Amino acid sequence: PACAIGPPGGLSRRFLEALPFLPTSAQRKVMAEVDGDLTAGRPMLRLLQGDVGSGKTMVAVYALLRAVESGGQAALMAPTEVLADQHALRLAESLEEMGIRMGLLKSSLPASVRRDVTAGLASGELSVVVGTHALIQDGVDFRDLRVAVIDEQHRFGVRQRDALRRPAAARP
Repeated sequence: PACAIGPPGGLSRRFLEALPFLPTSAQRKVMAEVDGDLTAGRPMLRLLQGDVGSGKTMVAVYALLRAVESGGQAALMAPTEVLADQHALRLAESLEEMGIRMGLLKSSLPASVRRDVTAGLASGELSVVVGTHALIQDGVDFRDLRVAVIDEQHRFGVRQRDALRRPAAARP
């Protein structure tokens, strides 16, 4: 079982209204399917495919916001630090405008910054985190992780992807 998330609320609505374009019918259909999965009370395992520029990231951010507006946390895991940095840069301003605290977690961070980010995740002070495989390392605990998006999931092993579904204490 998974924590069921209620219907879309203010954050996801504000995000969609702030977009400089109207989502396509295919994007709206996928977001509705994501909403259905999130309200079902079972883990969502969904593969989103599309060409570059087709709106996959927009749909992913929508899913992250659905977790946050329900009181939970969300993670976006990227296979490289460069891609994690790009995602963090793109998200930081829009999330900040909505009052959402975000962190970046990657291996190259200084120990003091890593401690701040992991403490923020454990306490719930950070609602969204973008990171690399550093998200699934020992010492990373979420207060209430409800949505995890894995970008370019084919570049992670099955065990790495699955690690986000388990508490840190149960990871190999």
